Amino acid sequence: MSDDGGPSMMRPGAALRAAARSVREDLVGGALREQARAKRVSRWLLVPLTVVAVGLFFLNVNQYAFSYSLGVPLGIAFAGTQSTALVGVLWRPLRAWWASVLAMLLGAWTATALNPGHGIVFPFTDPSRFVQAGWTPATISMHAAVLFLLALQVRARVAIEAFGLSVFAGFLATLYKPQGQASAIGFAVILFATVTLLGVSVRAGREARSKLVEQEELTAEERARRTLLEERNRIARELHDVVAHHMSVISIQAQVAPHLVENPPEELVENLAGIRANAVEALTELRRVLGVLRSEEPAADGTSDAPQPTLDRLGELLENVRAAGLAVELVAAGERRPLPPGVELSGYRIVQEALSNAMRHAPGAAVHVQLDYRPAGLGVRVTNSAPGRPPAPSPGAGHGLLGMRERTTMLGGELATGPTPDGGFEVLAVLPTDVPAVEDRA
Repeated sequence: MSDDGGPSMMRPGAALRAAARSVREDLVGGALREQARAKRVSRWLLVPLTVVAVGLFFLNVNQYAFSYSLGVPLGIAFAGTQSTALVGVLWRPLRAWWASVLAMLLGAWTATALNPGHGIVFPFTDPSRFVQAGWTPATISMHAAVLFLLALQVRARVAIEAFGLSVFAGFLATLYKPQGQASAIGFAVILFATVTLLGVSVRAGREARSKLVEQEELTAEERARRTLLEERNRIARELHDVVAHHMSVISIQAQVAPHLVENPPEELVENLAGIRANAVEALTELRRVLGVLRSEEPAADGTSDAPQPTLDRLGELLENVRAAGLAVELVAAGERRPLPPGVELSGYRIVQEALSNAMRHAPGAAVHVQLDYRPAGLGVRVTNSAPGRPPAPSPGAGHGLLGMRERTTMLGGELATGPTPDGGFEVLAVLPTDVPAVEDRA
């Protein structure tokens, strides 16, 4: 290579070759590989497009056969190809575009070759003005429609390449223009450029909206997943506290039990010592895991070190809710009795979440809370009437119903939620107290 600009002189040629390869791959190779698009075309597009194609078919047949003196067979062939391309672009856009381009170019060449001195009068204009044979306004408009529908279905680069080749075909057609005829290439370039840019813009906007919807769906899924993990983390922290309390009680009872019996057998002392050792070890592991859980979100609600609530504290909860302006009524059915800590805690949290949702989504509503103490478990029902005033916008996604469902499922219970006929909302949970052991349910 020399320093006189030789290498730089190669760059335009290389760029042209690369552009030619790109066009060949996109338009020729793409058309050869093109398969019928497996999509359902809306009849609101197909029906009017077919009607337009049929109407322009008869118009073009008349022009090709009589105005250009090509005869009816050639007129039907050229006009039929263009009309078929106008409808076929919905399924095979690249092949339809090629058919339209070739029909325009061959129509202009054939009309000029067979009638070298013939010209067509442009309607409603100065009779001294002529239109290039084969490039009448109807023909140009049909190809413009094909270009537009093509741009809606292919990448922007392919649409621009198709526009460029369409214009190039128009310039080739001018080579066969008889002397004295005015060329329609200027009108065609402006129209082709307009519809191509419009089609590319519409496709880009449609893709942007599609990606936005997809991103919103992914964001919603991620938010729901994160909410689920946060709620499970919260439930795990609470249950660790409950289990740790029981393990502490077991450890103390195992330590005290030998002193409650006079001259306890050595085997009993050893067994109780083993029970205490296992309880202490389990308690240590529980506290270690609990420390990891709480270290991820230290004192998030300001109550990480407070005792876990039970149903005995519902009165305090309802007083706080009433102070916030919500009318709440509590009714207990059945014989009240102590329940397993997990059931007590879950029942309290379900009522708490239901009241929070009522305050957020049904301000001014009346709320009815019912606890049904059943032989096999606890029934919790929270119902609110229609809101007394429009609710304020609620930012973000809360735990609400998701937390209720997690707690109910954890205990092997059932949860039903939904609107009531009077415009309110109801939460109904059944929390069993006789859940079989894990190995029994396997």
